[in-house]
Amino acid sequence: MRRVRTAGAVVASAALLLPLVSAAPSATAGRPPASGALQRDFAAAAAEYGVPQSVLLAVSYLQSRWDGHGGAPSVTGGYGPMHLTDARTALASAPHHSHGAEDARGDASRSAKHVADAELPEPSALPPRLRTLDRAAELSGLSPERLRTSTSANIRGGAALLAAAQRELGHPASGDPGDWYGAVARYSGADDTATATTYADDVYDIIRSGERRTTDSGQVVSLAADPGVVPETAQATGLGLRTARTSGTECPRTVACEWIPAPYEEFGEGDYGNHDKADRPASQSVDYIVVHDTEATWDVTLQLVQDPEYVSWHYSLRSSDGHIAQHVPLKDVGWHAGNWYVNAKSVGLEHEGFLVSPDAWYTEAMYRTSARLVRYLAKRYGVPLDRQHILGHDNVPGPTAATVRGMHTDPGPYWDWAHYFELLGRPFTPTAGPHSEVVTIRPRYAAHQPLYTGCVKPGEACPPHGSGAVRLHTEPSESAPLVKDIGLRPGGQDSTTGVNDTGARASTGQSYAVAERRGEWTAVWYLGQKAWFHNPGARPVAVGARGWVLTPKEGLAEVPVYGRAYPEASAYPAGVPVQPVSPLPYRLLAGQRYVVGDRVPGEYYYAPSFDTSGHRVVRGEEAYYEIQFGHRVAFVKASDVTVSRV
Repeated sequence: MRRVRTAGAVVASAALLLPLVSAAPSATAGRPPASGALQRDFAAAAAEYGVPQSVLLAVSYLQSRWDGHGGAPSVTGGYGPMHLTDARTALASAPHHSHGAEDARGDASRSAKHVADAELPEPSALPPRLRTLDRAAELSGLSPERLRTSTSANIRGGAALLAAAQRELGHPASGDPGDWYGAVARYSGADDTATATTYADDVYDIIRSGERRTTDSGQVVSLAADPGVVPETAQATGLGLRTARTSGTECPRTVACEWIPAPYEEFGEGDYGNHDKADRPASQSVDYIVVHDTEATWDVTLQLVQDPEYVSWHYSLRSSDGHIAQHVPLKDVGWHAGNWYVNAKSVGLEHEGFLVSPDAWYTEAMYRTSARLVRYLAKRYGVPLDRQHILGHDNVPGPTAATVRGMHTDPGPYWDWAHYFELLGRPFTPTAGPHSEVVTIRPRYAAHQPLYTGCVKPGEACPPHGSGAVRLHTEPSESAPLVKDIGLRPGGQDSTTGVNDTGARASTGQSYAVAERRGEWTAVWYLGQKAWFHNPGARPVAVGARGWVLTPKEGLAEVPVYGRAYPEASAYPAGVPVQPVSPLPYRLLAGQRYVVGDRVPGEYYYAPSFDTSGHRVVRGEEAYYEIQFGHRVAFVKASDVTVSRV
């Protein structure tokens, strides 16, 4: 793999959900572009505006991997291969930590931490980086509608922006790709030098190494490697950008990272915010990294995390250029995952974006810097790079039966876990044959387009889009009902196709024990039942795997399942209230098997006050196994189960 750099008073916010209607692809509606047309579009735009073709191709690759996404916008309103942004058509929505009933702390020892919805300013208040499509229209003479819906026009608009940046910086329209470093850095939209240059460095890495891939429109686009290109990095001094505050950050050297601290403050009647002091990993191990999306713009995200009456997470990542801001020291505990056990043992990463944007997609720049950050964190704390430890917020279990329904569902079915793990250097490849006793979910993201509903209105179909998630049925038939999740629906109703309904969903990288196979269908054990998915040999959505599985000990008809691995009552010292070991509303039945993620001690971090002198880490003798139980992970007591290798 080539080198990659990878609530009280709530401040005013502008959260961004994107246009309601996905536009048609470029070329003639209903007809795919001619073979080779996209490559020719890049060549023509480069010639028209005097931009080296390799520069135009590499910038586009870093934004979109040359995909047009059928004219649909990215999570921050970017259109087409050049990610021209048009946020004026956006809708407003509250940031995701303001959504629903989830308590971001998830700690039953104190009152729930809920935050109010934010007020929303006008779209015109959005920053220039979210309005580049207008500028491209002015420069190119093309209409905003064409720039949004026509791939060839979009590429011309991006070329016009690069050419204008080169002129404005006082540089000639050189044929040498190395002479465009400053313009590339300006194209990022970054407001600080470190992020702009990191973005430009990534573009030139792509030019040096070359790329080739088949796009979402079925076209092969290639960029020949040019290992001899030498960028004029001194051009960065002419950008006039600010210097970000880096002191205090804990980031790899290959990303642009600044320190924007979350406040640790008291604000009356014993309440305080917006995180807890700790001493990790000396006090507790860091076992999980949790991936979120913000459901808010970058500026709003930063405003909220600096509010002591809001909640917190460790890092935020910007969509347009992958810029990272750190808010909470890694030794301390953020309030982000809705489960105190997971919070106490995790690092939280918020990615600028919106789960239910119609046809949502995330930029390559953000995927890359996020992957670099996760690799750094995983190495630092010994976190395995697998889906039992690199979790989405939607994989975090409700800590108790009463909290299951309120848990959040980001980053959702459009997050490309397969590509993310390729960038992490841990692609999901078969480790066993076609008759294996364990499978790992791995559909072909772009081609796998299950129907989702509710992106805009309840029950209304979302636009078709690639997804890393598969649906699970009660029988081996597409017409069979979806499996039930009694935690989400205690009344026993079927799961739905809703974009936020995780009750019958298995996502890329998650591994399950096989229960049965019939023809092109595979059943796995899931939430205490057989769950079937279509897995044809010609288009498989899962690969064979090896791993550790567990089952109830002989003689036990069922064992309880937990949302947190808390110690037994006898482990608590005087002065620390005993936390109940309360099961979730599920049962793991005799004969069923589930894939093991880790063996962990029963552990509880008692931190109910601003004064840290009374904080305690309680550890018991009872051990637990983390398992892939449904879409979310869960825990079972080691004393209840037998573990084996398959």
